[in-house]
Amino acid sequence: MNEAIEASYNEAKKLYARHGIQVDDVLRKLSEIKISLHCWQGDDVQGFLFKDKQLSGGIAVTGSYPGRAGTPAELRQDLEKALSLIPGQHKVNLHAIYADTTEQVDLDQLEPRHFQNWVDWAKQQGLGLDFNPTLFSHPKAEDGFTLSHKDPEIRDFWITHCKKSRRIAEYFGKELGQPCVTNHWMPDGYKDAPVDRLAPRERLRDALDEIFSEEISEEYNIDAVESKLFGIGSESYVVGSHEFYMGYALTRGKSICLDAGHFHPTEVISNKLSSVLMFTDQLLLHVSRPVRWDSDHVVTMDDELLDIARELVRGDLLSRTHIGLDFFDGSINHVAAWVIGTRNTIKALLRAMLEPIEELKKAEEERDFTTRLALVEEFKSYPFGAVWDYYCAQNGVPVREEWLTEAKDYEQQVLLKR
Repeated sequence: MNEAIEASYNEAKKLYARHGIQVDDVLRKLSEIKISLHCWQGDDVQGFLFKDKQLSGGIAVTGSYPGRAGTPAELRQDLEKALSLIPGQHKVNLHAIYADTTEQVDLDQLEPRHFQNWVDWAKQQGLGLDFNPTLFSHPKAEDGFTLSHKDPEIRDFWITHCKKSRRIAEYFGKELGQPCVTNHWMPDGYKDAPVDRLAPRERLRDALDEIFSEEISEEYNIDAVESKLFGIGSESYVVGSHEFYMGYALTRGKSICLDAGHFHPTEVISNKLSSVLMFTDQLLLHVSRPVRWDSDHVVTMDDELLDIARELVRGDLLSRTHIGLDFFDGSINHVAAWVIGTRNTIKALLRAMLEPIEELKKAEEERDFTTRLALVEEFKSYPFGAVWDYYCAQNGVPVREEWLTEAKDYEQQVLLKR
């Protein structure tokens, strides 16, 4: 441990201790939080199941930064590098199109064996796996409808795929000893205003009921459903709206996925967390950064990220919240994007944990809003950076921007040679 880092940490501990904050305990709690790194940042959402496919379903990746992963082995190599630069022990989030197999199979034919290499790798790395059925970039999704499609044959194809996905997730949970969170998102919707908004939602409800009809223990698999306000090609109407999935999840005992980029540009999800978790046991949180629309930029430590972290910490909601990342930026180093987004998410949680929460709550209950405001503002300049540096050093990962040197070296030695 660098002496300067340790000395700064010890001085910071003294300052925080004045307000009853035991920093060593905070770091122990922080180390228990797992962030799920999304595999699709590493290859611009291409996947490996189908060759020469075009992105569809309202998904677009901009930029052509060199070095994206072209095989499952390359993607795992890149993930290993990213994880070596991030403190803590985490998870990796897979989409169905990232199957590692030489078999020619369609989405409705996928089995756990097609992901065996991922499971073996996760065991070796001490990681958990999360999962997502892929309901986009496929001929049966070209008209913008999947589980709510009016054609029963197409609808049945997607129902079967989602059922298979849940069994794959169950296998992940059993093999890795921790539950797999399986998130269900589909792009269904209309570009222009529809006449009939009800019928597609009825079909989606019934399709989801059929998918979830098979009982799978939450010891192995946790189901979540994800809403969206609009997308490319579904600007006027999305079947799976927030209200639809809120009602569905609460009446079916499923988790709700709140994505930071899936709401109105002036709407934030930090204000929704405490409300949603009053009525559901668990929540899936997709940390992203929208810029004017659902553009899924790399996560920065902006006000909304900090407010999300504060809500989770102040309400003691972390144990019921599964945190995953969801962005895809093809304009910067793919590995660096993971590192920046994940480190910022953990750093925001640390900042929230280093607030005098009980003192703030007491001031609020006593209507001492002056003290509340004063402390909130003063703690913004408390030396959380010294605590973060110590946490990184303690976990054997680079301190501050030192990680960038390693990422740049990796780019020269590995990424640019692909």
